[in-house]
Amino acid sequence: MMSSPVRVLVVDDSALMRKLIPQILRTDPSIEVVGTAIDGKFGLRKLDELNPQVVTLDLEMPGMSGIEMLKEITRSRRVPVIVVSSHSTQGAAVTLQALALGAFDFVAKPADV
Repeated sequence: MMSSPVRVLVVDDSALMRKLIPQILRTDPSIEVVGTAIDGKFGLRKLDELNPQVVTLDLEMPGMSGIEMLKEITRSRRVPVIVVSSHSTQGAAVTLQALALGAFDFVAKPADV
């Protein structure tokens, strides 16, 4: 019996990352990318609308930042969040803040993308 794929929401202000991250995730048949969002505010709406099981989250975005979105997720929604950010290596303090706020883990964006 095959289990249902893990439903993932990708939140990133970069159009390139909103294309690349789902492409990478879709190579695994146990993952289904259910949507993307361009910032934290739109991400929260998509989170409520699509009911993903995991969120990948950029930290540096205009409008509502990834940190602000993460605070809201951990306060009221309890969905695992994986930070995907260029700040994961360059800005270790913000990455540590995200982990302290409840992010499950982090992945650094490639520097050459």
